[in-house]
Parts: sequence; structure tokens; C-alpha cells
Amino acid sequence: MTAEELQSGQIFLLDKPLDWTSFQAVNKMKYKLKREFKLPKKFKIGHAGTLDPRATGLLIVCCGKFTKKIPEIQDAPKEYWTEIKIGVQTESYDTEKPEILHQDISHISEDFIKETLTKFIGEIEQKPPVFSAIKIDGERAYNLARAGEEVEMKSRKTTIFYIEDIKVNFPHVSFMVGCSKGTYIRSLAHDIGQELGVGAYLTQLRRTKIGDYRIEDATDQFLDNDFRFESFKNEDYAGENTH
Repeated sequence: MTAEELQSGQIFLLDKPLDWTSFQAVNKMKYKLKREFKLPKKFKIGHAGTLDPRATGLLIVCCGKFTKKIPEIQDAPKEYWTEIKIGVQTESYDTEKPEILHQDISHISEDFIKETLTKFIGEIEQKPPVFSAIKIDGERAYNLARAGEEVEMKSRKTTIFYIEDIKVNFPHVSFMVGCSKGTYIRSLAHDIGQELGVGAYLTQLRRTKIGDYRIEDATDQFLDNDFRFESFKNEDYAGENTH
């Protein structure tokens, strides 16, 4: 790989570690590539779809002329391996905030859980978490929430294509979920808990697929000296099948 090839367009598939922000991952790659290939200061690089710090998995990074591909990659379906804990909630809908509102789950059966999950397949209304990056009057919602302000999130439509490979190990439930752009899995976890009547929050999240890009082809070695990458020539790029 040469500096010219990087600037003409490359796509990197990263396996983002836990507690890294997507911004940190991209900055690390930018520093590494600019240093190793003596790239100009204005070298373009960006990711195609944010992962929360508490999530791991597939993060697509585009550089050079392929940064123009980012919007169409973001628009493709995503898949996640998801684990939730039922019978308890958190304000952030994930592990960022402490557990609250513990409830008895002794009456909840595995069959009831599986039946409940099927209700979320298709187009649904969903409220994003208050601890999200959505802007409200120019301010990030999570900044307002962390400052103790009342935050009202507007519902939006999203689509759940499938929920499968459901495993129940009380109080935890795991499954694979395929969804459209803009779906908040934290909100899905919370809404599942409300439908069950006992509450729930997201304990683990791993993005496994974006369009035709898969986590099996990604690397977690971008902090080291070597890492594998996926590259596509402009004429070979199947952007209509990616997210």
C-alpha cells in the first residue's frame, strides 16, 4: 500500500475495543497512517457509523476519496449481538449508570420472553436514550442529561428486520438483531423490559455486520504495527450493498 493508494481511497474494517470512542479509534489510525506514509496534514479519514464506548465490534473507517462513500455505507442495515439484563433498569439504558428499579422476575418464562421479542420485529416507534449524542437546541442530549436537566426525546420510526438466536440465562437474555439505520439498541433493550413488565437494560453490545461487511473480516490490531485492511477500487466498490 502506498500514500497514493491511501489518498485515492481505502476502507478499513476495525474491531473497536471496549471503552474506546469511535473518534479515538479514527484518530489513532490517522496518526499512524500519516506517520508511516508521510501523508499531508489534510489527509481525509472518517468512520461510517458511530459505536458507543461501551460497545465493541465492526467500525468501518474510510480514507482518501472514499470518505465520500461514508453516507451510503451508513445507510445500510446493521446487525448486532445483544445482551440485556431483565428485572432491573438504568437511566442510561446501558451500563454507564447504576442499576435502579429492581423487580421480581420469577414469573417470567423463557417462552414469554421469546414471544415478547417477536413483537418488536417490523417497523416500530422508538425514543432515543436521553444519554445520546442527538442535539437538542444545539446541545448534545447526554450533556443535558448529565447536567441533571429534563430531556424530552422525540419518537422516531425504525425497523427491526429480525431477532434470532435467542438465549435465556436468567436474568440475562442474548440475541442477534438486524436493524435499519438510526436504531438505538439501548432503547430496544429498555422497551423490551417495559413490554415484559419488569424492566431491562443493555449489558453488552457487539456490532457484527454493516451491509455486506462482517466482523470476521475486521481487525483489533490497529494499535500495533501491522493490521489487515479491506480496500476497493472505485469501479469495484459495491456501495449500494453496504451500511
